[in-house]
Amino acid sequence: MKTLKIVTLGGGSGYTPELIDGFIRRYDELPVSQFWLVDIAAGEEKLKIVGALAQRMVKKAGIPMTVHLTTDREAALRNADFVTTQLRVGQQEARIHDEAIPLKYGVLGQETTGAGGFMKAQRTIPVLLDLCRDMERLCPDAWLINFTNPAGIVTEAIEKYSRIKTLGICSGANSMMMDIAKVYDVRREDVYARVMGLNHLIFADQIAVKGHDVTAEFIEKLAQGNGQNQLKNIPDSGLPPAFIRALGLYPLSYLKYFYLRREMVAHSVKDSQTYGTRGEQTREIERQLFELYKNPQLESKPKELESRGGAYYSDTACSIISAIYNNRQEIHVVNTLNRGATPDLDENSVVETNAVIDRRGAHPLAYGRLPVKIRGLIQSVKAFEELTIEAAVTGDYSTALMALSVHPLMPSVDIAEKILNEYLVVNRPFLPQYPQ
Repeated sequence: MKTLKIVTLGGGSGYTPELIDGFIRRYDELPVSQFWLVDIAAGEEKLKIVGALAQRMVKKAGIPMTVHLTTDREAALRNADFVTTQLRVGQQEARIHDEAIPLKYGVLGQETTGAGGFMKAQRTIPVLLDLCRDMERLCPDAWLINFTNPAGIVTEAIEKYSRIKTLGICSGANSMMMDIAKVYDVRREDVYARVMGLNHLIFADQIAVKGHDVTAEFIEKLAQGNGQNQLKNIPDSGLPPAFIRALGLYPLSYLKYFYLRREMVAHSVKDSQTYGTRGEQTREIERQLFELYKNPQLESKPKELESRGGAYYSDTACSIISAIYNNRQEIHVVNTLNRGATPDLDENSVVETNAVIDRRGAHPLAYGRLPVKIRGLIQSVKAFEELTIEAAVTGDYSTALMALSVHPLMPSVDIAEKILNEYLVVNRPFLPQYPQ
């Protein structure tokens, strides 16, 4: 039986125990013999801590998997079958700047949506395209499963500028379906939701439980406040019942940033003044997690990891890798090329939607025209995404300014320019593509 070599870039991440746990639970269907955790020199201490926990978890499971820890990316990538990414270029400090700078101007500060997502993409895309060039030399047939945010933007950049096979994944759609399952007290496997949109900008317009359409009923439950549609890192300010009924769709929690922008900015400002930005809060959660990870008696992922966000991360990642490896022809929600799923976006745009996954990758299901009530929002954010990718690759200031200026959450071009200028100053070490 062929065994697998899996490589995780950003192996020193606090998320790693979640991922290792997923592969341990799926060892019968994914026979991973080598698991390589890779990080940069600056992350080596965390890599050793989380890597030691991963090795204890594998030992406790009693499976023939070897966990390797390294800062040598080339050695890790050679002949890999799957490469997963969970990078944070600039670490938590960069995220804190991404969030805090826009808030000074009354603009949403969030790591994947709007200005924060733009800046994270500027740091991340060059690094991942460099990784793809290494993969083209060392493991050209491997799949790159990208979990690094902003997942949709990053995946589209890889599709445009690399020959590597790739899929972008996010736990958001899976979280939505888990929430539906909780409402109806059924298993996740009993729920189907037809999803369309962009990463962190998705809607479900058809919901079935055990084969029965419950769309209208679930929307009404949501309007009445009975549905639990809350991700860990989204503030719970609630959409008005009348709006939920008018929308008639189940939106991912991130849509509150667009539909309640004034309230969400006010909430973010107050939260940052009281508890710090989400990045500052996450830095403290991560510090506490790594203190737990250091315990030599700990042999499983701690429950406290759930507070880090990214619920169902391992389920999402491992089930998609298994669908590719085992040619399962299962339906999953992924970030992949549109390929005609909807005529309202370019064929080569990356969308987040239901797709059949087999050994050849993702085959998106036909969706058709986007509902007019969400069409304009999705198209305007896609324009922002395309410009963001072009700016990240070229380092062109004018393109970067246009990317920020066209985003629906940007109140004026003057503010866009001020935010961009501050971003470029504090991120200079991570932006080799921009003139220094």
